[in-house]
Amino acid sequence: MTIEERIDSSEPQSVSERAATGRALRGNLPRREHGEWRPAADREDPLSILEDQGKSRLEELLPIRYQRMLVSPFAFFRGAAAIMAADLAAGPNTGLTAQLCGDAHLSNFGAFAAPDRRLVFSVNDFDETLPGPFEWDVKRLGASFAVAGRDLGLPVADRMDVVARCVGSYRRTIRDLSERPLLEVWYSRIGEDAIVARLGPASARRRSQFNRTVAKAQSKDHLRAFTKLIEQVDGRPRFISDPPMLVPVEDLTGSDSAVVEGWWRKIFQSYCDSLPYDRRQLLERYRYAHSARKVVGVGSVGTRAWVVLMTGRDGSDPLFLQFKEAQASVLEQFAGTSEFENRGQRVVEGQRLMQSASDILLGWIRTEGLDGNVRDFYVRQLWDAKGSAAVEAMDAHALEGYADLCGWALAESHARSADLAAIAGYLGGGEVFDHAVASFAELYADRNDDDYQRLRQAAADGRVPVASP
Repeated sequence: MTIEERIDSSEPQSVSERAATGRALRGNLPRREHGEWRPAADREDPLSILEDQGKSRLEELLPIRYQRMLVSPFAFFRGAAAIMAADLAAGPNTGLTAQLCGDAHLSNFGAFAAPDRRLVFSVNDFDETLPGPFEWDVKRLGASFAVAGRDLGLPVADRMDVVARCVGSYRRTIRDLSERPLLEVWYSRIGEDAIVARLGPASARRRSQFNRTVAKAQSKDHLRAFTKLIEQVDGRPRFISDPPMLVPVEDLTGSDSAVVEGWWRKIFQSYCDSLPYDRRQLLERYRYAHSARKVVGVGSVGTRAWVVLMTGRDGSDPLFLQFKEAQASVLEQFAGTSEFENRGQRVVEGQRLMQSASDILLGWIRTEGLDGNVRDFYVRQLWDAKGSAAVEAMDAHALEGYADLCGWALAESHARSADLAAIAGYLGGGEVFDHAVASFAELYADRNDDDYQRLRQAAADGRVPVASP
């Protein structure tokens, strides 16, 4: 519904009426049915889905993508958002929509610095963001805990408890937020104090782990990036050459610095046009120093990602920006095309909608590359006090606490766009939906294991190229 339609509506539904609408949906789609899943009879070959994605990516980087996905079933799951999107679309659909992350696995949550420099915890990856049924994000998040639990060697009962804890946290948070004023929902965020309060009488070990995560995030800033990624060449800062992971722009293009700087000048003008006036004033105080292509992530490997060093105050005061290629969301085939023509804008607008506090330098461009092809990118700061939990070091108790935190954060993110009363009405006050998603997560983890083995066999047969570890 548009703003004009809302203003013209003389009889808006009350909260209780919307909640009743949600409850009524249970008649068409009982909550327990979310626990039932089997592959569709016409399920597309998962390897074909990955290969189709590779057609728009840098061919020389695809062996790195497959190598990273082969590390473990959970690593495969991280790179298989497109596969799971197709599987979710073939399953139940409540029709209750929210702005989705689109790839809401547990490693896409973490801490980062808000504009007031306080650390907050939220979803932090939006490459696939798009409006869609709220339960798609919930199920991907739940399945990620089931898959990670298997990698950690947890028994099935513990894994299902972890997933149920995650979904229960989501459900209770949605219910709580549905009863709050809209502006309070909009301003709500998960900060350090809130996390500490949720931890309650946590063990010394869990509190120590949390403190280490916070300290690591706070230390991951532009000065640290300058130390790790930059060297001095003839008195000028330059990205270190570490191919194929980090390749200076001159090594890729063969162009001289004047041509490259002219290209970046045009890009920055376009990028500045996407920023609010005050941010443009800030950015215009910096000057381009150098750039390089950087390999990032697991599922993103092969898309084009640039890191750019900017300097202020006579060559000091570094600012690192990341220009990351934005392609169509994996959800678009099933949930509809984005309203934003520029795919970079789709990512940025989705992130702004889902986060209560976002990077102040988020922006987007559409540009012609040095190869002559036009592509969309979104822009953000690199290493702006970002941190993530060390899931591989967690036991069942710690993983359950982290699941609670992720469910809470996902609900906070969905709350900014969803009809909370209707979703709360559908989910209800009991644990039916929690346990249904826990059952689904185990079933989907079985399928993920099978798909992972298929990738291993494809690598052994030479169907997919794999880089050396």
